[in-house]
Amino acid sequence: MNKKELHDTFSELESQAEATLKTLKQVKQELSQLTEENHALSMENQHLRDRLAEVIKQQSIEKQISDTGMTKSRMNLEKIYEDGFHVCNLFYGSRRDGDEPCAFCLEVIYGERK
Repeated sequence: MNKKELHDTFSELESQAEATLKTLKQVKQELSQLTEENHALSMENQHLRDRLAEVIKQQSIEKQISDTGMTKSRMNLEKIYEDGFHVCNLFYGSRRDGDEPCAFCLEVIYGERK
């Protein structure tokens, strides 16, 4: 190879290397943008999942209330009462003797539904 051919080949390799470098920079930039977009979408997806869980939980509470006609707090009082404890203000927290019914407790649980 003579000097001119060597110089031309070297110039051609240099321009190919520059073109490859330019392509690599573009791919790197696109990859960076895709990574940022992926992260943003992942965060949005997590927020949507959290919100969906809240909505489902709220709907189940509302369904429970509509099925029984009682609020969650009254259902909790009912459970405590069924476990054998008073929930009325006269005997609150004491055990019901022989699990006999207490009119005061029943009034607290089932009375005055608003």
